[in-house]
Amino acid sequence: MRDEEYVELLKSTIGRSSGRAPAMVRATLRALSAAAPSVAVRVADRLFMTPPRHRAPAREVEALASARRRSLRIDGGAVATWAWPAAGPAVVLVHGWGGRGGQLAAFVRPLLERNLAVVAFDAPGHGASGPGPATLPRLVAALRAVAGAHGPVHGIVAHSLGAIAAARALHDGLPARCAVFVAPSATLTGPSARFADMLGFSASVRDRMERRIQERVGVAWSAFDVPRLAPHQVVPLLVVHDREDAEVPWQDGAAIARAWPGAALLQTGGLGHRRILRDPDVVSATVGFVERHLDAPLAAERPATAAAR
Repeated sequence: MRDEEYVELLKSTIGRSSGRAPAMVRATLRALSAAAPSVAVRVADRLFMTPPRHRAPAREVEALASARRRSLRIDGGAVATWAWPAAGPAVVLVHGWGGRGGQLAAFVRPLLERNLAVVAFDAPGHGASGPGPATLPRLVAALRAVAGAHGPVHGIVAHSLGAIAAARALHDGLPARCAVFVAPSATLTGPSARFADMLGFSASVRDRMERRIQERVGVAWSAFDVPRLAPHQVVPLLVVHDREDAEVPWQDGAAIARAWPGAALLQTGGLGHRRILRDPDVVSATVGFVERHLDAPLAAERPATAAAR
């Protein structure tokens, strides 16, 4: 079977599951890891770097229909954006891996009611945005471009892997007064390890996959280690994480909050990884935090580093 055939066979399984893949799939990939590790590395690379796409539910479609849609050109690709204007500065919503801007739609109306503009976007390689490499450097570049096109930016609300991109962008000088990370990943090695465990790839294949991706992208994954970036941050941060998150462990959020100067940590129960984005108490806490920092100093703009280009 060719690499592409393995990838197509397994894509839907990854998209549907947040736990382990079916036993037959895991057994096949374990055998592939042992018998043809180079093939397994290529397949793992393709799968890990190909975000799943899901049909947006009606609530997201309805929310986005009320926005002004625009397309930005970033690194030769199109990034779809949705903007809800208001008299005040903007809050940028950043989704995670395999997500969509509309997943954070529950925050839109409450922010507008505080006279804050709202901007959402689909990351490169996701949703309505154009195809192309779905890498973190491209997501960071997209976030910076969206902020530049729709600023001034007051705050960022980021989910899951989007929080890593937000932390990197803030570290590189994206001006903002506050940030909220919901169910954030702390590192890239964590998602990689969970990915390999879910599908049955060996540790050796996972390590080789990580090296292959870093060499191709040209940026070390350590450049996106949020606890390492955190001590240098000056932007006020609220971290919200559910103790029953089955996709990104709550310890990731706690590690970020410990390392980020002055960060606040809100832990929830029973909301998981995605429903937390629609929970009224989480939305209220997020919007309240954003509103309380309207008068916070704006972080000074600094040139982007190589990791974010």
